[in-house]
This record gives sequence, C-alpha cells and structure tokens, in this order.
Amino acid sequence: MEEAAIASRHGDVPVGAVLVRQGKIVARDHNRRTETADPSAHAEVLVLRKAATRAFDWRLTDATLYVTMEPCPMCAGAIKHARVETVVYGASDPDAGAGGSAYNILEDKRLNHTVKVLAGVMESECRSLLQRFFDGLR
Repeated sequence: MEEAAIASRHGDVPVGAVLVRQGKIVARDHNRRTETADPSAHAEVLVLRKAATRAFDWRLTDATLYVTMEPCPMCAGAIKHARVETVVYGASDPDAGAGGSAYNILEDKRLNHTVKVLAGVMESECRSLLQRFFDGLR
C-alpha cells in the first residue's frame, strides 16, 4: 500500500509490489511508467528485476509477490518466467487482469510454470486507493 501511494504522488496508477523470500522483503517498488517514460515500468516488473539482480539468478522459485492490483498480461508473463511461487493481490482488474479475472495466465497449465494465486487480500483498501486516484483525474 505504501509503494502504491508513492506511485500516485508521481502521477502514476497506484500499484505497489513487494517480493518476499524466506520471510524477508527482497525488493519493493511501485509503478514508474510516467516517471521514467517506460511502458514496461510496472511495479511487478521492477520488483522482479531488483530481486533477480540481488539474487544473481533470474529464478525466484521460492518467492511470494504481493501486489495491490491484479497483474496485467505482461507482468503475469514476467512472473511466470521468473518462476515466482505465489502471487497475492488486492484489487481485481476485470478488464485486463491476468490472475483469473480477464485472463488466467498465472495458473495456465499449458505454460511451463504455474503460479499459485491468492486474490482479494485487502481488496477494499486497494480498490479505494485506485478509485481515489482515478476520481482525481476526472
């Protein structure tokens, strides 16, 4: 939630992510698309990059990724490629969510890795943060 609030202050969609391994936070970040003019600078991708760099390994097999909003297809693909074990997210994204709402990339067994998904954690708080951000744009 703290990372998502930072993204909002930068004028970006308030999405924050934290990656945990063995009970410790390994990486945390928030959306930085507006700040960096990089369309791939989603919170999840930035966190995966940081965690893999720190581990000297692109495989994050024992990791849990917490994110305030359901990952999009791009992020879901990156999460699967990184071999993340579990994704826990707050607000669903019925338009573009790839963790079971619009798509189910994370749990798709046709792909080489399946990610466990726990949806709706702190959903009302996450959704409220997103609604306040978008209400402010109107």
